[in-house]
Amino acid sequence: MKLPRLSDDEFARICARLDDGSANRDDLRSATVHLLGLLEERAPGNSVEVRVPPFAVAQCIAGSQHTRGTPPAVVEMDASTWVSVARGHTAWASAGISASGQRSDLSALMPLA
Repeated sequence: MKLPRLSDDEFARICARLDDGSANRDDLRSATVHLLGLLEERAPGNSVEVRVPPFAVAQCIAGSQHTRGTPPAVVEMDASTWVSVARGHTAWASAGISASGQRSDLSALMPLA
């Protein structure tokens, strides 16, 4: 299932609120889901699962597929970290991301927006 995307204008408005500190939980959720949707588009596949609790999960990167249980590679972080990394405000290596398995280093795909 593809995650929904925001319009460019709506995403820009949310980013402005994130940057000035006036964003709310819905803004963070919307930015998280939008950026995970961009990741799915940029790197389609099922070999890496990116988890951003409590808002969304996406699968990406072509390769071995899984159908049950834990996938071969899992990346997990909180929403603020995901949005910061995906927007290029924080480097992947310094973000404190939990990543395991082959292909779990997504730094080459960042920033997404």
